[in-house]
Amino acid sequence: MNLNKIALLRNSRGYGIPDVITAAHTCIDAGAQGITVHPRPDERHITSADVYELARILQEYPEIEFNIEGNPFEGRFMDLVSHAKPTQATLVPDSPAQATSDHGWKMIADRHRLKPITSALKAQDIRVSLFMDPDVEQVKHVPETGADRIELYTERYATAFRAGHPESIIERYIQTATVAEDLELGLNAGHDLNVHNLQFFCQHVPSILEVSIGHELIAEAIWQGLAQTVKAYLNVLRMA
Repeated sequence: MNLNKIALLRNSRGYGIPDVITAAHTCIDAGAQGITVHPRPDERHITSADVYELARILQEYPEIEFNIEGNPFEGRFMDLVSHAKPTQATLVPDSPAQATSDHGWKMIADRHRLKPITSALKAQDIRVSLFMDPDVEQVKHVPETGADRIELYTERYATAFRAGHPESIIERYIQTATVAEDLELGLNAGHDLNVHNLQFFCQHVPSILEVSIGHELIAEAIWQGLAQTVKAYLNVLRMA
């Protein structure tokens, strides 16, 4: 469960409502198996204080994973991760000006500068995942960085699903996932996945270990409630 949109709504008024920590507890109690945040350098939604407080309260839930996303070359990301000690750091090549993540790493160009970052994180017992487009040639170079997993950027799939032809793009994800599995990389996925398109994706793309969902789930929670929506997503994943 990605909590960024909870923090964005809170920050629009500036007095702590809705509360990010309460949202985390609600999601965990509803069955969510992990909490994700993507702090930006300008703290437009998740703040450093949120990260530290989540790291503290998640010590009460040793079975719940904590995933921090962000660009290791921007702002205080590496210091934040080093202090919070999450289960996983998902490295994303977003610029401070971007409204949301919109592309994966270009491994052919980026692998050399990512390698020391990955090494530093793994030395702290933090699992490393790299945000990647469904591009076989780029994914082939991920092992050179030492990363443990990739997270497939699923916006293109979600767009195709909305247009009524997910089969036009799903093969690219299947091929990329198959190559990742052959390379012994774990496979995550995220971006614009929702209760409608999630089952088709997970039924067709092999070996998905984790999906990280925020915006779409929060949009649905406006109508259904947060706990009920988390349960609905878990039910979709069980069916898939």
